[in-house]
Amino acid sequence: MEFEANAGKQLNIEVNGMQYMRIPVKTHVIVKEDVIEDVIDKYTASIRQKGDIIFVSEKIIAIMQGRSFPIDEIKPSALARFLVKFVYKSPYGIGLGSPYTMQLAIKDVGLCRIFLGSLAAAVTKPFGVRGVFYKVCGAKAAAIDGPCDYTIPPYNRYAKMAPKNPDKVAKNVKARIGNDMVVLDANDLNVEILGKSDKSLDNKFLKALFKDNPLGQSAQQTPIAIVRMAK
Repeated sequence: MEFEANAGKQLNIEVNGMQYMRIPVKTHVIVKEDVIEDVIDKYTASIRQKGDIIFVSEKIIAIMQGRSFPIDEIKPSALARFLVKFVYKSPYGIGLGSPYTMQLAIKDVGLCRIFLGSLAAAVTKPFGVRGVFYKVCGAKAAAIDGPCDYTIPPYNRYAKMAPKNPDKVAKNVKARIGNDMVVLDANDLNVEILGKSDKSLDNKFLKALFKDNPLGQSAQQTPIAIVRMAK
């Protein structure tokens, strides 16, 4: 079977002297009513082999868990509008640089931690130090994201929280299909491993596999990738 990478991306990557394929898997537009195990099983069934690792974008997990919301339904507080001033706005995503996503962060991460992150960012910002806010607030806050023009509709008008219990999600999928699964938050700037079916899987190795972000969630509709050692 022949596989193709998304436009502008490479199918193979070398990690630790070995070649690996990252096979993008196209899905329908995921909605809240979809079941995580069913979706991953359905779209990987004809491709996956023993030993493959299934990588899944945290975004579709959050959607299926009901943790993605139309921005029209989110009412940012005055505090949320104030705190966004201290967040670095990356060109690779809204992050918490929007009152809508900041409101979700206050709800999901907690006001105390968000306030501490904002304070730390305010202190370090004059010195040109970036990313302190997210280091203080953690991966859960960093995975929150908001509407972007390049996101496939209707999610270009949505904001989402991080997925809940991503390790448990990955383990449940493995119990269903037999392959290890990784939940990741990847963009062209960074990769974070949010959950995995086996704690022995090395995060450094997993991040290296996706350092060039071969997934695509706009017109490509490939929020899933199968990783396999290349022959």
